[in-house]
Amino acid sequence: MINSTQNKTPISADIQVNEQFFKEHVEIGTGSFDIGVRKIKIQKKQLHLYYLNGLCDTNFIIQLLKELVNTNDKEKLTNQAIEIIENRMVHQQVSTVKNLDEAVDKLLSGLIIILIESEDTGLAVDVRSYPGRNPEEPDTEKVIRGARDGYTENIVVNVALTRRRIRDERLRNEIIQIGERSKTDVCISYVKDVANPALVEKIRDELNAIEVDGLTMADKTIEEFLVKQGYNPYPLVRYTERPDVAANHLLEGHVIITVDTSPSVIITPTTMFHHVQHAEEYRQAPSVGTFLRWVRFLGIIASIYLLPLWFLFVLEPDLLPKALDFIGPSEKGNIPLVVQIFLADMGIEFLRMAAIHTPTPLSTAMGLIAAALIGQIAIDVGLFVPEVIMYVAVAAIGTFATPSYELSAANKMARLILLIAVAIFKLPGFVIGATVYFLLLASIRSLNTPYLWPFLPFNGKALWEIIIRSSVPGQRLRPSIVHPQNPFKKHK
Repeated sequence: MINSTQNKTPISADIQVNEQFFKEHVEIGTGSFDIGVRKIKIQKKQLHLYYLNGLCDTNFIIQLLKELVNTNDKEKLTNQAIEIIENRMVHQQVSTVKNLDEAVDKLLSGLIIILIESEDTGLAVDVRSYPGRNPEEPDTEKVIRGARDGYTENIVVNVALTRRRIRDERLRNEIIQIGERSKTDVCISYVKDVANPALVEKIRDELNAIEVDGLTMADKTIEEFLVKQGYNPYPLVRYTERPDVAANHLLEGHVIITVDTSPSVIITPTTMFHHVQHAEEYRQAPSVGTFLRWVRFLGIIASIYLLPLWFLFVLEPDLLPKALDFIGPSEKGNIPLVVQIFLADMGIEFLRMAAIHTPTPLSTAMGLIAAALIGQIAIDVGLFVPEVIMYVAVAAIGTFATPSYELSAANKMARLILLIAVAIFKLPGFVIGATVYFLLLASIRSLNTPYLWPFLPFNGKALWEIIIRSSVPGQRLRPSIVHPQNPFKKHK
């Protein structure tokens, strides 16, 4: 949260007072080994240069020191030392600081702070060089054809990747700091003449109102403050690690939130149908993209309803036509069927967690153990019937086919609740459970956006765009759900 300008300690003309402030607040030389200070004499005045190891580029520090020292030989003695020094700062980003609290905040963000004797104003030079990796394709959003660059943990790099795709002077990137202790940089991005000003203002106010020690979990913490999700498992914002996806949403009128140290950006507002789209659909021909989308929809539906429906037909075989009576279990197991389903479903979840925590060289061996030893032997000893393994596997594949991991996890929870309803009440349990599930989805709102739009409230044209991946020249309207200022896309 941006701190108030009140109760700030002004920069003193006595440089020893300023030094004492730094010693008390960041314990230079005693409690913080990574914070350094270089003391030199410029224009017969003491100058202190404060820097943070690890976040400042050493070459820049050396270059600035050389320029400052050369000032004694190339500049005439004058009382306007700060103007001369500022003019000598060979860097593109130099700003003034008026108080010591601001100076400490900037220092801990990786800026160089320069304080001069008998001056009540300091200089901040942005030479940040955050450690991090180079942009690479995200593991969770891979495409056959398309860009291979993805967001990293560096907010400056992430904003640049988006700016590279939208070179519009109306693209705005507002940066604020959130966290009383972490002071994490957070950027709000939007296209000024497209995004709804009320939406931008609401998001800005919500972010400025956050009061927390730090954003150790980065964007997830921001999400919980922003949408106040509570225990609702369904995602109310969309995450993406692809700059092309974020840029496309910006042009539609969405607002993007980028958090430093996170390789994902937050897209707001979103509906459930935003979470079932994938960049691959737009990297193929419209017909191929539509086919991929339908296959994905079938997988998502199967991940929710396949197991509860099959279990219902097993409990009430009279509901099945004779042509489909083969789908039931051909043999009876030693364990109740619903317990088998839950054990198998939890087993899939165990394997998923194990895959995350297993080193890559051992993952193949773990897969062989799971398939050969656990799966087949469990069937041979009578722990599972083969049909349970098959239908659980199909439902799991549908879960993995869901583009959004958060949505797939929520759908898995809904599937388990439907299974319990079917086990207890059979057909009425399935009907009532499916109805309550639909009503709950219809009641969800994310930043005043209906979760099931454009199905509820119904919007035929927008729903058609979801069912059919139309060609780009045919997409002339921006989604009305974000209330864009300019509803028409321009095609020349």
